[in-house]
Amino acid sequence: MERKVYPGSPYPQGATYDGKGTNFALFARHAEGVELCLFDSDQSDANEERIPIKERTHDIWHIYLPDVKPGQKYGYRVHGPYKPDEGHRFNPNKLLMDPYAKAIAGVIKWHESIFGYNIKDGEKDLSFNEQDSAPYVPKSVVIDDSFDWGNDRKPNVMYHQTIIYEAHVKGFTYTHPDIPDNIRGSYAAIGHPTTVQYLKDLGITSIELLPIHHFVNDWHLQDIGLSNYWGYNTIGFFAPDVKYSSSGMNGEQVTEFKQMVKNLHEAGIEVILDVVYNHTAEGNELGPTLSFRGIDNSSYYRLTEDGRYYVDYTGTGNTLNANLPNVLQLIMDSLRYWILEMRVDGFRFDLASTLAREFHDVNKLSAFFDIIHQDPIISQVKLIAEPWDIGEGGYQVGNFPAGWVEWNGKYRDCIRDYWRGEESKLGEFASRFTGSSDLYRDDYRTPTASVNFITAHDGFTLNDLVSYNEKHNEANGEDNNDGESHNRSWNCGEEGPTDNLEVLALRSKQKRNFLTTLFLSQGIPMLLGGDELGRTQQGNNNGYCQDNEISWYNWKEADQDLLAFTKKLINLRKSHPTFCRRKWFMGQKIKGAGVEDIVWFLPEGNIMPDEAWDNDTAKSLAVYLDGRGIRSVDPKGNKIYDDHFYVIFNAHHEPIDYKLPNEKYGSKWTKVLNTDDAQVEDENGYQPGDVIKVAGRSVVLFHAPLQG
Repeated sequence: MERKVYPGSPYPQGATYDGKGTNFALFARHAEGVELCLFDSDQSDANEERIPIKERTHDIWHIYLPDVKPGQKYGYRVHGPYKPDEGHRFNPNKLLMDPYAKAIAGVIKWHESIFGYNIKDGEKDLSFNEQDSAPYVPKSVVIDDSFDWGNDRKPNVMYHQTIIYEAHVKGFTYTHPDIPDNIRGSYAAIGHPTTVQYLKDLGITSIELLPIHHFVNDWHLQDIGLSNYWGYNTIGFFAPDVKYSSSGMNGEQVTEFKQMVKNLHEAGIEVILDVVYNHTAEGNELGPTLSFRGIDNSSYYRLTEDGRYYVDYTGTGNTLNANLPNVLQLIMDSLRYWILEMRVDGFRFDLASTLAREFHDVNKLSAFFDIIHQDPIISQVKLIAEPWDIGEGGYQVGNFPAGWVEWNGKYRDCIRDYWRGEESKLGEFASRFTGSSDLYRDDYRTPTASVNFITAHDGFTLNDLVSYNEKHNEANGEDNNDGESHNRSWNCGEEGPTDNLEVLALRSKQKRNFLTTLFLSQGIPMLLGGDELGRTQQGNNNGYCQDNEISWYNWKEADQDLLAFTKKLINLRKSHPTFCRRKWFMGQKIKGAGVEDIVWFLPEGNIMPDEAWDNDTAKSLAVYLDGRGIRSVDPKGNKIYDDHFYVIFNAHHEPIDYKLPNEKYGSKWTKVLNTDDAQVEDENGYQPGDVIKVAGRSVVLFHAPLQG
């Protein structure tokens, strides 16, 4: 039977099922012709049906096909000039994935045919490849967006109460003994009661998942037996990656993802996605033709003046052209889809400075920010920037506009340096501990503009930070030349695994020091998933290609003592708003209290004078935090205040005697935490003026109840 074809609509883009048929719409400004290609629903991909799209409205090609239902696999072939020197790389021999596909079936099968040029030709990308790529390219899938969300409500955790847990879908769950074998490493595993309860018990409020947008495993990694594990190689900005689906690939992965979100929301846990809108998996001019390149190369990508080559601010070969309205629309449509249909709670933008580049310079007034700020949907979720890229002027920590929070790389670097004993760090340490006011206060932002972290997926784990002076990335196949060489790490005396009990004890204490600093600091703490268990990557600080035991959690060898200590810290933070303030410390006397809300002290018990901050060799300090500046209301309407705290930091290798401050700061103190002794349960009271011996490289926390 001859298929019925109707004009359809240019909006919404992508494949949209309305209960009777499906509308297809594709932006391709410079194309001369577009064919919609339909494939059998089985796995053979046989019997391709090509349907010319004749309707075109405002550079969007569209068609409506009655009786095309969810589960239908499809792609596009786009006709136009193949003139790489002019920026055009049309090749109708290449089957192309829909940029708006909400599900993608299968993964790439690397083959010469998926390149638009002949890879062995001396003319390289100027040559033209006539091989059909359809057998080797994943197919886009029509889906039905309906899902029973029941009474789902987003947790809407306030920024100052947020505690982020950065995790990888597979690595977090793949070896967990209490998760069923058939769902390990999947969205279903993240939403499994075992995982949800673990996150609740730990005390985190928000799980930040490494990229789950459909991504490509690199050919060069596959050739050496590795794969792209992290997923920063996106090709589908609307589709949850099928590799993390335990239920199927013909749209089932969408339902599985939604169920994961629903389960986490029921437990009060937010879902934040790490998203990569700065580039795609198609790489530079020698990369494959999978989607954007073949649909409209000169529109989707930022090209050099001659048109043949790609501007690369990301180190991946290309940069999406976020200056073009249609590309900006794709990014915004993707964000709205994940918020409205998939109900995620926020995004962490990889290399966010790239999106802010209108021309070459980073511009925080760019169209990207303008659209975000005026959008009533996107502006209401958590927006987290990785505020740098590899281009000139790309390091923009502290420079993103209001409404954004940032990964604070300066916090990470300072805290690492302080605890490895670097000099001249007291002043900066105090600033980072109190929210980095030097970076954020002048722009009328609050301490929560700073996402504080010690470690992240990119770099050493916490265990390796205190166990290795040098990176050990030999397993990556690049002769240990990849990854950051300046890690600000310290191995505590021996490199790597050791049986030396003194070294092991010091490493354990250093891990407690880092975690204590992180969770007592103002700002939003982010914990790298697995650090609370002592997870190691064996010194590999660039595990992007290690989809194996190097990156997966080792639940059988988890450090239960460290886990218990981390839970205690998180509970302490959540129980006392002094450690998660909404506003800056004022350094002024609190009305009715007679003391300042924050005071810094020397070991002798005296207030630290200005000149003491310039003592290059000093590595210890104490800080008094007064909770009376923080007022809230209990369920009965009574005003309640937080208590007082006194924190002593000693990064010196030798013990130091510290005198507790005079009685106006507290009449009786209780030691509640000591990183030199993880099991401390000290019920003894300490009086003003008492001298406390603080062990080398340790933190001691005292608590005083509110008086009167």
